[in-house]
Amino acid sequence: MPNDILTTAQAAKLLGISVRTAQLLIEGGSLTSWKTPGGHRRVYRADVEALVSGTNPTPAFSSALVIVVASRARLDRYEEALRGVGEALVDGYDDVHAAAFAIGSRLPAVVVVDLEDGDAERVALRRSLAANPALGSTHILAVGGPGLASPELLPDAVRDLLRDRTDPSGTTDPAPPYALAANENQRLAALDRSGLVGSPPEEAFDRLTWLAGRCLSTPIALLTLLTPTHQVFKSRQGLGMAETPRSWAFCNRTILQKDVVSIENLALDPEFNVNPAVAGGPAFRFYAGAPVVDADGFALGSLCVIDHEPRTLDEEQRRCLRDLAALASTEVRLRDTNRRLRWALEALNRQQSRADRT
Repeated sequence: MPNDILTTAQAAKLLGISVRTAQLLIEGGSLTSWKTPGGHRRVYRADVEALVSGTNPTPAFSSALVIVVASRARLDRYEEALRGVGEALVDGYDDVHAAAFAIGSRLPAVVVVDLEDGDAERVALRRSLAANPALGSTHILAVGGPGLASPELLPDAVRDLLRDRTDPSGTTDPAPPYALAANENQRLAALDRSGLVGSPPEEAFDRLTWLAGRCLSTPIALLTLLTPTHQVFKSRQGLGMAETPRSWAFCNRTILQKDVVSIENLALDPEFNVNPAVAGGPAFRFYAGAPVVDADGFALGSLCVIDHEPRTLDEEQRRCLRDLAALASTEVRLRDTNRRLRWALEALNRQQSRADRT
């Protein structure tokens, strides 16, 4: 019987997360708990194992979306706190009903509910979410009140919950010379689901790379996809090759954040000055890119521009690249929606054909 009851630390070890994150899950209601007479939290092993089954191995349709529900006055604080979590796409709501609809339709990885002001609607939302089995592996984090973290302590907890439960380096280049997202395996699964790698050129993407090159006056513009070992060019302007080793990809840095990455002189950047595309033949000197993100919040690659001369982007050019990458992200999502719709229609047609034959 004692082995069926776990301390917070034991639950954290079984889940593969920090004790602090386990405490947040307990307070958020993702893990049912109770207090001993001495005031210590305890949880049932069965509840922990049920939670593990939703996160390990990585679910087929995982998410990198984090939904924050807070007052309008505090949303900026949460978004600023989570800005550095490049693995996540953060979406904030100050309206509880709109948040509930978004959570139900988008099934985020994490929902953060601000309870610091004791708002009754958000308290009720947190309870409702914690009791809803349809949310699957969505984690609920409650912030504010006794024993809960402040928004500034959320980044580590969110990374803990988003990260892969296996070592992502096992599916990429051996000892890659570039940083990996904490949820790299999930990102790669999302890229595989997208069907973009190996697909033929598409006019919608070619328009965007053409516009990027024209707007920023660069000889090269690309829409890249980062696989375990390669950088594949879904669309390219001004470049003959269709792919490179992933270790050459400047976009390895871009997919780890949310905004435009601009490297004014690659030859002076310690991360890229020995890159074969910089030190060798192409002699690239300038790069700027913005992530291309799917509906579940995973950065599949980037929309980027490259020049042979050092460059500096002004704010209008940064906005142009950011907006074009957002359009590319929308195109990826529309493509996926269209494909799923076709599958659904085909399934309905097959069912109808079987019914007609009986």
